[in-house]
Amino acid sequence: MTDRSTGNLTRRGFLGAAGAAVLLVAADPAQAAAELPDFPADVELYRTAYRNWDGEITLTGLWACAPDGADRAAAVATWAWRHGWTVRARGAAHGWSPLAVPPDTAPDARVLLVDTTRHFTGLSLDSPSAVRAGTGVTMEALLTFLEGHGLGVTAAPAPGDLTLGGALAIDAHGTAVPARGEERLPGHTYGSLSNLVLELTAVVWDADAGAYVARTFTRDEADCAALLTHLGRTLVTEVVLRAGADTHLRCVSRTDIPAAELFAAPGAGGRTLASFLESSGRVEAIWFAFTEFPWLKVWSVAPTRPLTSRHVTSPYNYPFSDTVPTPVADLAGRMVADGAWYLAPVLGNAQFDAAALGLVATLSADLWGRSKNTLLYLRPTTLRVHANGYAVLTRRDDVQRVVAEFTAFYRERLAAHGAAGRFPVNGSVEIRVTGLDDPADAGLPGARAPLLSALRPDPGHPEWDTAVWLDVLTLPGTPDAPAFYRELERWLLATYDGTRALARVEWSKGWAYTERAAWSDPDVLASDVPRSLGPAWQEASQALERLDPHGVFSSPLLERLFP
Repeated sequence: MTDRSTGNLTRRGFLGAAGAAVLLVAADPAQAAAELPDFPADVELYRTAYRNWDGEITLTGLWACAPDGADRAAAVATWAWRHGWTVRARGAAHGWSPLAVPPDTAPDARVLLVDTTRHFTGLSLDSPSAVRAGTGVTMEALLTFLEGHGLGVTAAPAPGDLTLGGALAIDAHGTAVPARGEERLPGHTYGSLSNLVLELTAVVWDADAGAYVARTFTRDEADCAALLTHLGRTLVTEVVLRAGADTHLRCVSRTDIPAAELFAAPGAGGRTLASFLESSGRVEAIWFAFTEFPWLKVWSVAPTRPLTSRHVTSPYNYPFSDTVPTPVADLAGRMVADGAWYLAPVLGNAQFDAAALGLVATLSADLWGRSKNTLLYLRPTTLRVHANGYAVLTRRDDVQRVVAEFTAFYRERLAAHGAAGRFPVNGSVEIRVTGLDDPADAGLPGARAPLLSALRPDPGHPEWDTAVWLDVLTLPGTPDAPAFYRELERWLLATYDGTRALARVEWSKGWAYTERAAWSDPDVLASDVPRSLGPAWQEASQALERLDPHGVFSSPLLERLFP
């Protein structure tokens, strides 16, 4: 939508699709019979639109279906194999990378979306310390269910609208490492959500049956290790997850520490990111472009409410972030509609001001409550931006060094681009720190680590026990952004090449940049990504090929990753 009086993209138009429901159009029986002959009669079929998080993949008219059980999902996969179609699981579509469908997918493409959110939504206790969950449940629904039974997780992604299946497919994570003196609670992990899986049910090929079937895998099976983080290369319908006793967390936000101090080189002293890790173990830094003071969140375990904390009984306690303030939306709209990308420094400062003032105005700078209510803080109505993403495996003692090196390089390159009149970044840098996927956390003898998780420990470097997650956000369509992201990526892969630390891509976000686009660099796709996971890459590739030899669950990007 454009304001005809000014030619500027309106705030409403810029954010218009943010919380929109998925459009479903009932299938015309005659058309369905012509285009999808012999489709299982007991599976609901319809036309739908598809839009990923930042809107860079927006498609209409795709065929979709909603099987109401694992066996019917398997029947859909068998039908697809027999008729030359591919099947893509579809949850919340809250991602960036085209692992599911590329942006040039035609409405008549033989791609069938399987909607997990309609029927795969069951939740029940499998044991006092485990939950059985359908993969179409949202993270908010899952954590609410756990909370009702006195259970929780150590860390989780900030958005509550993610589906569990989507989160597990790309090794979703939060931010947490043990604070000084902290012991891991039974049923908890400092790694990815995939590391909590005890068993899963997936649709896989059965040679004896000559068809796709629903099969349950336990965590100690070799093939399960490939399915724990499967990148969409299968369809998982249900999982059993470990969970532990719920905790109360305090979350303190600060905007008074300069980036030069927070991200200082090791040994500088002061209020560094590493110092907060030592005292609390759970940190997140959001550093808006062209500003000097990051928004730092620090969570800490607090069984009783601190005197200064506000007790929160529901999530999403930063309304100034969830509903984009008018000045921020107007600036973003002007930049997109008018090409006024030189306003990036103004937008960065407007976003910082909104956060700093909003924390005070909404009494959100010091929160306390059950884990869910401080871990979930991002609604779909927030500003939608493109994000790249990487995890750097390193020693806990070297976290500050990694952060200092990266932020110094980022600052220098951003300044150099700005001096040349280019403004490739108008969002923020986001930094989180987690542990790795220790399969012992599952509490199941013989449990295996997820093969394709970015948090998989490197067997050659047992001293690397921590991951620093680095994301850079900018508005979709920002000129020079791909080239800038390529600079960052080439630097990350060269600096953390497995000698003193190791960079891996974050599956759901942007990576493999050329000067023009993400997910396009042939060397990163064919060499850097597999190399970063070592022998686990080939093991996973062989397992996924064996479980889906006909490529029913493949996509163009997956075909390039697993040729």
